[in-house]
Amino acid sequence: MKTPLCNFCLKSGMLCPKCEEKVQAGEITELDIKIAKLLLGLEEKFPVLQDIYLHHAVETGNIITLLVDRSDVSRILSQGGKILRAIGDETGKKVRILDYKGDLRKFLEDIFAPASIVTLNTIWLPDGSTETRVILSERDLKRLPASVETLKELARKIRGVTLRIESETARAR
Repeated sequence: MKTPLCNFCLKSGMLCPKCEEKVQAGEITELDIKIAKLLLGLEEKFPVLQDIYLHHAVETGNIITLLVDRSDVSRILSQGGKILRAIGDETGKKVRILDYKGDLRKFLEDIFAPASIVTLNTIWLPDGSTETRVILSERDLKRLPASVETLKELARKIRGVTLRIESETARAR
């Protein structure tokens, strides 16, 4: 497995000056280190983990989101959810896997999955800031993977996007 940390630091538990500097600068969090060590421990059971690159881990509510390269998403999911279950059992939280880069629409579709986004709009506010309005069908509001507030916080932490979530029927009124 590859991470912004060097493997020696992960295996030894002691951070070299270069990795310590990344932690001090906020590039790497304690959660990143914890999840990277966990994945390193799972490599023997799941050899597919040897080829993934963990960019970042984000915790919001009862969800831990792992940000990996696009090709790594399918590698992790190819094990039938066993890797996600193993991480979830160890952390006691739900685990989501997202593409580290990707465009905003794809990112939001992945966050809201299995719910489908009907419409996505940018709202320009008088103070110069923007909000992204996500419109979901009434049926899909019940299928969200987490609470609306958790999903809003997740989008804000990962991409710095402020969300306004509405239902299709509320918009039609």
